[in-house]
Formats: sequence, C-alpha cells, structure tokens
Amino acid sequence: MKNKICQSCGMPMMAEEQFGTNDDGSMNTEYCTYCYQDGAFTGNYTMNEMIDHNLEFLDEFNKDVERPFTREEARAEMRKFFPTLKRWKN
Repeated sequence: MKNKICQSCGMPMMAEEQFGTNDDGSMNTEYCTYCYQDGAFTGNYTMNEMIDHNLEFLDEFNKDVERPFTREEARAEMRKFFPTLKRWKN
C-alpha cells in the first residue's frame, strides 16, 4: 500500500490499522483512524485546534528527525501545511 497522509491531521498512514473507517466499515484511505471512524470525524476541531492537538505529539515526532522542531517552528510549519489538506481547504 502506498504511503498516504491523513487529510485532517497530516499523520503518515503506513499500515491498514492506521486508516479510518467509512460508515459501512470499509477502510477510508483519506483519513486516519484517530480522525475518522464510522464515516465521521472523531472530533469537531477547527484547523487551529487540530494544530494545537498535534503539538501534544511533538516530542514523539522529534525523536525520528535529524533536527528537532521547536513548538513555534512546528506550529508555523503546520499553519502553512494544513490548508493544503482536504479537511481544511476552503
């Protein structure tokens, strides 16, 4: 399966269990299981709230990168990136 990113939170989805589910129980390949289950979003977030939520996982993200992001750098990057994701496009 080709690697995809969640079109809500930006998380890479590399295994079937990371994909969300549609209302009929089938796999949804656009959104991760944390953002989308049973055909609906799991949280009623604004884009800025989702960015704040993602910042809670910054330490986990930083352990896998050569140069860790500060909270401010990560927030700035997500503010640029999130508007390109399907859920946040205007």
